[in-house]
Amino acid sequence: MANVRIVLVNTTHPGNIGGVARAMKNMGLSDLCLVAPKLFPSEEAVSRASGAADILDQASVVGSVVEAIADCQLVVGTSARERHIPWPLVDPREMAAVVAPLPDDVTVAVLFGREDRGLTNEELQLCHKHVHIPAIESFSSLNIAAAVQVISYELRMAALAGDEVKNQRPQWGTDWDIDLADHDEIERLFVHLEETLVDIEFLDPDNPRQLMPRLRRLLMRAVPDKVEVNVLRGVLRAVQKKTGR
Repeated sequence: MANVRIVLVNTTHPGNIGGVARAMKNMGLSDLCLVAPKLFPSEEAVSRASGAADILDQASVVGSVVEAIADCQLVVGTSARERHIPWPLVDPREMAAVVAPLPDDVTVAVLFGREDRGLTNEELQLCHKHVHIPAIESFSSLNIAAAVQVISYELRMAALAGDEVKNQRPQWGTDWDIDLADHDEIERLFVHLEETLVDIEFLDPDNPRQLMPRLRRLLMRAVPDKVEVNVLRGVLRAVQKKTGR
């Protein structure tokens, strides 16, 4: 599972970072990325890691979620509640079934948000899918290390299933003949798309409503490959050329 990256966003308590490192090592994960943590490095993190200090030592620290996932081809965001615009939603076991058949060169990021409020809507809209841990409604808040443990466990069980899972048809129904687009390529597509829609006066920047989030959901659901992204950008360039923009 070397292709799975655990991303913690704006973690407040360093002890939670250590707890996450321990949960990851228990289940064979090693790629930890921290987005603007409040305090790191930290002795408390090392103490809570309890034997998983090597995960902390090799963790990367970046300034934004976009940096953390720029080279990833599949991004999953943890979400504890329904959002205004529903996104493709899976539970941890279903998520593991999506990840397990992927080739080892496909990097998967799983995002975990702030202890008090999770991921923002904007951060969740960077994801292909959302994953929800179905805890009981009366006490559904999980410590971040516990949440990482649950999801890491399901990934581990899918990995242990070996060829039975690896040989399953991908959840989106096809095998790609081209490498999946990196998140950075996807984001450049959305910038280009928004510029073009403004150029042709289909999108009013002063009253955008929910147009871009809905288009984002549509395209992210498709999990486009590199050629598909280039084709779409070629169409946008042709539109801009025709309109003299």
